[in-house]
Amino acid sequence: MTGETRADPLATAYRRITLRFVPFLFLCYIFNYLDRVNVGFAKLEMLGAIGMSETAYGFGAGIFFLGYIACGVPSNLLAERVGARRWLACLMIVWGAISAAMLFVRTPIAFYILRFAMGAAEAGFFPGIVLFLTRWFPASRRGRVMALFMSAIPLSGVLGGPLSGWILARFGAGQGGLEAWQWMFLIEAIPTILLGLAMLRLLDEGGDRASWLDPAERIAVAQALAAEAHPRTMPEAGRLAPIWGNPVLWRLGAIYFCIQSGVYAINFWLPSIIAQSGQSDPMLIGWLSAIPYLAAALFMIAIGRSADRRAERRWHLAGPMLLGAVGLGLSALMATTPLWSLLGLTLAAMGALTALPMFWPLSDRHLAAAGAAAGIAFVNSLGQMAGFLSPYAVGWIKDASGSTTIALAMLSAMLAIGSLLTLRFRR
Repeated sequence: MTGETRADPLATAYRRITLRFVPFLFLCYIFNYLDRVNVGFAKLEMLGAIGMSETAYGFGAGIFFLGYIACGVPSNLLAERVGARRWLACLMIVWGAISAAMLFVRTPIAFYILRFAMGAAEAGFFPGIVLFLTRWFPASRRGRVMALFMSAIPLSGVLGGPLSGWILARFGAGQGGLEAWQWMFLIEAIPTILLGLAMLRLLDEGGDRASWLDPAERIAVAQALAAEAHPRTMPEAGRLAPIWGNPVLWRLGAIYFCIQSGVYAINFWLPSIIAQSGQSDPMLIGWLSAIPYLAAALFMIAIGRSADRRAERRWHLAGPMLLGAVGLGLSALMATTPLWSLLGLTLAAMGALTALPMFWPLSDRHLAAAGAAAGIAFVNSLGQMAGFLSPYAVGWIKDASGSTTIALAMLSAMLAIGSLLTLRFRR
């Protein structure tokens, strides 16, 4: 009876915490990701409007991540100084404004500048959220929570694909003196700014400040977090030099780089790959692009639950990466066959996108709380380098060869390499 009484406050607390934070952060991350990758749909019309090549588009899509990498660690350290609630809200409002400003792009140079600025603004958001969740959820609960939170990535494709396709079709007549791709940037940026303002009210910095939890619940949460605290293996937040000499962090960054190589190739090029298979209607491309993301969302949640239930991390990361490699390989081989190409892209999205939330619980023991801010941001920044190199490489290869087949095969190999690196980690 005593055990039940003690368990009740913790179970009740985490039901309340999950319901308060996860749906809201989920919604924020949907628009974070949508604002980042909606250039994939804008590309269908924007390239002709401003006279931009496939290589230039790939460079512009990827330059986002140069700003992201440059500002990742400093931004997350500022989150610790200023507080997650205020800093994350500020970031959302700023990148929402920059995303809306994309409608003024008239030259490739302007496109590059705004994409770089957006990357700098978004740099602290994801690692800041990861840090925020480590302050609330112990490792034993974090796999499922991360999977729920990061299922926003595929869901942004499920919702964003049809929405972007509808905007391109609905505003194709040039209403208000704006072209359809300009309307798309404006309409999809407004919710981001509003969510940033709402964040100031809804987030709390830690359990000790959560007046909506009972005292017994606050104590239970604090004890659960303390029970799973790892010995410190990272430097104090704010001391960056030792990070560069930590081989484990470089290895984690290499795995994350391989994952993101596949993820961003899918995000930035999926509409074009579908169009390459013979489709031309923006609405149909939007609906077809939702299929891989919907399958990925369901697969991601199932794998997250399995990982927590079995308390196993390596194979729950390596397995999806191998699936993603197979999917990209199939899509490369069947590029001219719409049904098989879409099946390959669906498997690739399921594998690559599911690997994202499975990566962070695996890395927990190497990112102890005392240095989590710098460690998370460092690994995240290394991985995000793929966000620049992957779209640029795909664009360059497409301009040189006339198709994306070679690029997809190369990215398939990257995911396979990442899977092997994962399996070399100790249990």
